[in-house]
Amino acid sequence: MLSLNYRDGRPIYEQVRDGLRRLIITGAIPPGDKLPSVRAMAGQLAINPNTIQRAYESLEQEGYAYSVPGKGCFAALPQDVSGRRREELLRQLDAILQELAYLGVSWEEIETRSRREQAQRDKEG
Repeated sequence: MLSLNYRDGRPIYEQVRDGLRRLIITGAIPPGDKLPSVRAMAGQLAINPNTIQRAYESLEQEGYAYSVPGKGCFAALPQDVSGRRREELLRQLDAILQELAYLGVSWEEIETRSRREQAQRDKEG
């Protein structure tokens, strides 16, 4: 399900959070599905349960997951992801576009990549 890169400079909880977010976004974990328990995931990855708990809390803050007391953590529906996260990602996209322009990447290449991503999403359903 997830793999950790101990050479990555990011904290482990961020790697777990990002991996789970990617699984949720791609549909590998469908909306409403239960995420693995903190203990199960910690055992599978051989890391401290507090690290998994921190990753889950971060996903909840971003709106990608929600908790049900006594039941566990679940993948959120796409419309439940916070507007704040959307705005954060759009700001990051603006910064990336500026840097790409600075590096000489043409707007045509950026548009081609964007259209390719859209076509892939359309193909996947």
